[in-house]
Amino acid sequence: MENIQLSLFDAYEHPFILKVFNSFPESESDEVEYKLAEGGFPDEFWKTYSAFANSKGGIIVFGVKERKNDFIFEGIPANKIGTYKKAFWDNANNPQKISLNLLSDTDLIDFTFEGKHFLAFRVPAAMRVQRPVYITTNPFDNTYKRNYEGDYKCTREEVRRMLADADLTVQPDSRILDGYSMDDFDLNSIRQYKQLFASTHSGHPWLLLDDLGFLSKLGAFRLDRKTKKEGATVAGMLMFGKTNSITDTECCPNFFPDYREILSLDPQIRWTDRIYPDGNWEANLFQFYRMVWPKLASSLPKPFQIKDGVRQDETPAHIALREAFVNALIHTDYSAPNNIVIEQRIDNYRFSNPGTLLVSIKQYYQGGTSECRNTTLQKMFLMIGSAEKAGSGVNKIIYGWEYAQWRRPYLIIESQPDRLILELPKFSILPEETLHSLRELFGDKVDVLGKDELNILAICQIEGEVNNNRLQDSINKHRTDITKILQELCKEGFLLSENKSRWTTYHLNTDYENDVEKESNINLDTSAVNLDSSATAANVPDYKNRKETSSSDSLVPNLDTLAPNLDTSKRKNSKKLSKEELHKLIIEACKSNYISIEQIALAVNRSQAYLQNEVLPILVSNGKLERLYPDNPNHPNQAYKTQAE
Repeated sequence: MENIQLSLFDAYEHPFILKVFNSFPESESDEVEYKLAEGGFPDEFWKTYSAFANSKGGIIVFGVKERKNDFIFEGIPANKIGTYKKAFWDNANNPQKISLNLLSDTDLIDFTFEGKHFLAFRVPAAMRVQRPVYITTNPFDNTYKRNYEGDYKCTREEVRRMLADADLTVQPDSRILDGYSMDDFDLNSIRQYKQLFASTHSGHPWLLLDDLGFLSKLGAFRLDRKTKKEGATVAGMLMFGKTNSITDTECCPNFFPDYREILSLDPQIRWTDRIYPDGNWEANLFQFYRMVWPKLASSLPKPFQIKDGVRQDETPAHIALREAFVNALIHTDYSAPNNIVIEQRIDNYRFSNPGTLLVSIKQYYQGGTSECRNTTLQKMFLMIGSAEKAGSGVNKIIYGWEYAQWRRPYLIIESQPDRLILELPKFSILPEETLHSLRELFGDKVDVLGKDELNILAICQIEGEVNNNRLQDSINKHRTDITKILQELCKEGFLLSENKSRWTTYHLNTDYENDVEKESNINLDTSAVNLDSSATAANVPDYKNRKETSSSDSLVPNLDTLAPNLDTSKRKNSKKLSKEELHKLIIEACKSNYISIEQIALAVNRSQAYLQNEVLPILVSNGKLERLYPDNPNHPNQAYKTQAE
């Protein structure tokens, strides 16, 4: 499933920028920036340009004023549009101003909104080889990135790592280490890797080589033909090295792989198991993989399956989990601060590693684009069947989780320091207990909600609150469409919104029942129509002009009168009725008169929407009920009567 959260200039039926204003009337985000541009082309534009280019991309809109976290759409003079466009193109193509121009003519849109003029710029995310994008001619102290708080200046270390990622002629894990020899390798790790290699590549000629020859084939030990320098590589040490050799300043001093198992509900228990470099084992990646993978896999069900006469012990979920685990190991920036952290919790897996994303968010979710920071490590895991090289890894992760009917995995990108976090939820999109909780809170209105609406309420119930940015990882909708759904759910009373700085968050309306009751009391005198036996299809004008009265005067009996012999608990809570019982009650209620949908809803204690969408059409099609307006099912004065047998 393609992630579309960055389709910021999609036009749909009209210019997308109009949707931006519908979506962000009171806030900016990490992908939208407003600027007043009152006194000319704002110089601050270029900081945001740099920040968007070095992050996920975004749009900048001229003509919006910020005042105490409130955004006012002032607009800009129409005669300044051409001046601003020229100022942009003059500076965008001036290397003294900005290092790289990423925009084309289609990335600038001038438009009117409520009679005012605005100018918008789309800044795409720069590719790996284009970063850093910086102001002036010096990347250090002039490079910016974007986070939830706005634009921030990158540290020299961040810039250095961007420059390193951009240089495709050098693979960081293939660097030959000075002063290292075969003594720095853990021979036990090499032996165990060979055994695993042999189980997947029986008869392979590499198995006949000695340890040095085998390591050379893998790239763990190599000769630089130009300089004649030879020795262990960074990848070789990370995969097979001794702990002290790996953490030496020449190699990867920040190396500290950490597995944390948190499977207890007791808050006093920090973790139920932990694997980290504690001195009891040679803490290299291969040993970490060997020790951690069985623990991760053991929590997944292993149904007995036979395929082509061979027992299958792995499901697509196992493949997805292993792919996520190995991805964290091979995509880590081992020169960056902090360390790899793998967490297994009751309700999710969490794979966290230092580094930046080398492809765009859209490319990441689409798959098919292979960009790996440590290609030699990737090869080592590939040779034992534990990694993908063709860019299909993310597709397998998403497919595996869909197979298990769990919520879609999602990626979190953090900065200061740079870190990638892949979350794999271990619960269904709609767990039974979640659906039960929503029904208790909102009644049977839940049953007529659409898929996306129900998913949003479920995620909100599970996580406590949601925002648009979070939902883009779980719902395959554009951010503007998600906003419309959120606003509609607020309008219907399911959600309550709260502005928090740049973000609007939403949480469930736990007082929904009282709110509905208050609204019902306000509208009580105009909610029901009194129908008597003279109201028939033959005298429709009399029906349409009939006087509205209080529901207390209705001729329709209540549930106690309709079903005096019904179990008491069911009369008190009609939601416990079976469909057959509900159908019988409706047929009985409509036996003598044409009854409106509102009155039927009052009689059987069900929502009008549920009856209109799920119940009444079935009874009509089965010949149990007839409509007062048979040719217009959606007539505003529609009513129903039991058909004579």
